[in-house]
Amino acid sequence: MIIGLTGTIASGKDIISDALKKRGFIALSLSDEVREECKARGIELTRENLQKLGNDMRKESGNGILAQRILMKITNPQKNYVINGIRNTAEVAELKNWPSFYMMAVDSPQQTRFQRMMTRNRPSDPKNFYEFTKVDAVDQGKEQDNSGQQVLACMKIADCSIYNDFSVERLIDKVNFMVQQIMNKDAVTSSGASYT
Repeated sequence: MIIGLTGTIASGKDIISDALKKRGFIALSLSDEVREECKARGIELTRENLQKLGNDMRKESGNGILAQRILMKITNPQKNYVINGIRNTAEVAELKNWPSFYMMAVDSPQQTRFQRMMTRNRPSDPKNFYEFTKVDAVDQGKEQDNSGQQVLACMKIADCSIYNDFSVERLIDKVNFMVQQIMNKDAVTSSGASYT
């Protein structure tokens, strides 16, 4: 099974990915694919540069390229995987070719997300609220073409979603519940029975 994660910046995707790793899922990230390419091309690791390079990679090799690269890293289809950082609907389409793919979306209030981002303090993150709102708008798809960031569009086609305005512990509880529901559904579906 693959669980894909999409959602707004600093909404809790990494926490969800870590929670799934504790359940035995193997964690992969589309963003890491872009970071690797950034380093290979000698580009400074800023969120704006990562966004631009991700868009360039889609224009150069097709909008599903990041998902294609990730799927090549799945060496054991019997294991469970979590794929973080889905930002384009073509990536969703590529991943949906996998027999058991489910997408989870996560969102949080913008001011909360900014505060979380300031706390995590990644080198690639914006350093003030104005810069954050700019990259947040791009990430969500504002003024982006079909090779660009499309997080809001991806969130609309997710199988399930979480509005994360609570504690980390409660988020993990919610995720564990949702994943168990997905696994139950997947087990019933693969046995040939219907699920409602």
